Amino acid sequence: MTDRQRTALRITGGILLSLLLIAGVGVGIAFSKRESLLQTALDKITRKAERDYNLDLKIGDAHFTGLTSVAFSNISVVPRDRDSLARIQQVEVSVRLWPLLIGKIGLSTMSLENARIQVIKRDSLTNVDFLLRSRKDSTATATTTTTRRKTDLADVAENLIDNVLSKIPDDLDVKNLDVVGIDNDDTLRLFTQTATIHNEQVKSTILLNGNEAIWHLDGTADPADREYDLALFANQPDGRPKPLELAYIQKKYNLLLQADTLRGQLRDVDRSRGEFRLEGAGSVRNLRVNHPAIARTDVLVPQASMEAKLFVGENYVGIDSTSTLRLGQVSARPFVKYTLPDRTAAEGQPGSGKQYNVQLHTDPLNAQALFNSFPQGLFESLEGMQVEGKLKYDLSFQFDTALPDSVKFDSGLTPDGFRILKMGRTDFSVINKPFDYTPYEKDKPVRTIRVGPENPDYTPLNEIAPDLRNALLTSEDYNFFTHKGFNEKAFRVSIATNFKEKSFKRGASTVSMQLVKNVFLNRNKTLSRKVEEILIVWLIENEHIVPKERMYEVYLNIIEWGRNIYGIGEAARYYFAKRPSELSLGESIFLAFVVPRPKAALSWFVPGGGLQVRNVRGYFRIIGRIMAKRGLTAPDSGAYGFYDVRLRAGLRRELPPVDTLMQSDSLMVDPIDPDIDADGDGTGIGNFFRRLFKGNRDRTTEEPQQPTVQPETPPTDAAVPVDTVKTRKQLRQERRERKRREREAQQGLDNGNG
Repeated sequence: MTDRQRTALRITGGILLSLLLIAGVGVGIAFSKRESLLQTALDKITRKAERDYNLDLKIGDAHFTGLTSVAFSNISVVPRDRDSLARIQQVEVSVRLWPLLIGKIGLSTMSLENARIQVIKRDSLTNVDFLLRSRKDSTATATTTTTRRKTDLADVAENLIDNVLSKIPDDLDVKNLDVVGIDNDDTLRLFTQTATIHNEQVKSTILLNGNEAIWHLDGTADPADREYDLALFANQPDGRPKPLELAYIQKKYNLLLQADTLRGQLRDVDRSRGEFRLEGAGSVRNLRVNHPAIARTDVLVPQASMEAKLFVGENYVGIDSTSTLRLGQVSARPFVKYTLPDRTAAEGQPGSGKQYNVQLHTDPLNAQALFNSFPQGLFESLEGMQVEGKLKYDLSFQFDTALPDSVKFDSGLTPDGFRILKMGRTDFSVINKPFDYTPYEKDKPVRTIRVGPENPDYTPLNEIAPDLRNALLTSEDYNFFTHKGFNEKAFRVSIATNFKEKSFKRGASTVSMQLVKNVFLNRNKTLSRKVEEILIVWLIENEHIVPKERMYEVYLNIIEWGRNIYGIGEAARYYFAKRPSELSLGESIFLAFVVPRPKAALSWFVPGGGLQVRNVRGYFRIIGRIMAKRGLTAPDSGAYGFYDVRLRAGLRRELPPVDTLMQSDSLMVDPIDPDIDADGDGTGIGNFFRRLFKGNRDRTTEEPQQPTVQPETPPTDAAVPVDTVKTRKQLRQERRERKRREREAQQGLDNGNG
């Protein structure tokens, strides 16, 4: 080593030693002044709480008890003009030293005694309103503008999780922590007698509403490595097991939720390649759910779990496809991704809207294991069914809110050697022979109808006018004889249409689905009934339990065509005093027209017995043109029998008002399925979720549903007020608008039936 090198080393060493001495002096000064520095920091926090959040924060005493530990006593937090939020008698915390050196605060130990935290809601006011208080923009008066920095969701997620996990201490000792929630007259209280983390072991005893139940949160926790495995369970005061349950939820939402054990695991938290990733798992044992919108009875899930790998990117969040969802004896691989709009993309272009991507795939599953894994009480008609073979399910859904017509939806259950060995509670082949059908009106049986030759109104398929058969399928489900129960194209059109209309304007139920719903399922408007309907349709169609011709024949003989008018035999005689075989093209199109709204059928006639021009003639032209295009009828330059339809003389003065509670379920209009609360009793699934997410709208303010075909021209015999005379320009604009609506309606029919 040369002299120059030795000199350089001595200089470097001297500089480092000087810096260490200066740092040591600084630390010494800070240590000697730490009490005053602590008070200064607390004063700043108190002023900030008052200024930004209208909080009265008081700390009776605060002092250091060690190098990195601080004790506080007599803390109170009271929002201005609100009930007290928190009172803490004693709390002591210490921080981890190494994170502190790089500016991060991580708790090492924490002890808390005699504390009360309460969230109170009185009418529309709560004592946590300050959390929603907007911070004042200090740059509001600035004379220069700055470019808004784009938020990176990965950074937000990482900071949020880091702030939460870093506040969980390695050692915890909590005694007498009372957490109370008051919602007007309802009170929920969780009193933690003890909660500890020692040597990575978690133990706790929590009293629910006094002695209603004793909850325990036990397991392991390694805050330093960010690994957790926790289980929540309960028992009665005498030690016997008791389900986890909150009576508050049942009272407020009419929702029963019970579970024997809830378990959650956090396995890894990482940031790589611009993505924040979190890996964990969750499971539930003996989950019991009951709500009028979900199922008629209790739904029991003995065992369900999920191993999830979550990811968050710059503008997207999701669940990775390597995740696994387990239900009973079967498992599936989910994938979910939600992407925020790209602000740089032009409106209406790819990326300019929110994007949803949902997928679910399974390996070939043992069919019996799948049926055994259905939650008890969910699909009552399938309980006890015995099957063999394998089934594989695949679902793919992609939706861009900027391009709703580009929606992609594919769902399929692929059988391999599948067959039914024994029917469950319901034998779906019963409709292959004469049977009794009972329609319901507002959950009450109307009357029993014999579907068979014993009924004089029963009409075999080959004795029904071909025009009626073709008109109804053109309107409701043109591909009925070629599809296997479902029309995915119609479903995609339904999604796009309903999204663009911001309401449920178009349904996707096929004739098969309508038949199953009416014949085999109860009248309860539940989510489980819709899923059960889909499963039954798949079984009937794929196993060929009922021939297509028989399905359509039964359908035509049971559907409602007016007030207490069921089946084509009753409808043909009631409206036109004819047999079904004698129906004309116009009469057939009219009967197809009223299927979605049967109780309003008479309201479309004028006193002379003819049909209104408004709303109806355009429909005749659309259906007629489609039928002519497909070779089902001769082309007609008129309105395909519209002017030939004449109501039976005895009914021509019976023009009751339209029933605003009428229901429909078809490819054209399907208001039942989305809301499932048509009775207005507050028990439907639509009402449940509106209440749950605070979106309970007053249905009386909604616009009434309009016919599929929009108004064309006013009735010819209607009186025209003298102050409504329109200019030629206005009339031309109206004609163009009518033609545009007719084209859109025809395109909708082609999409639904093509």
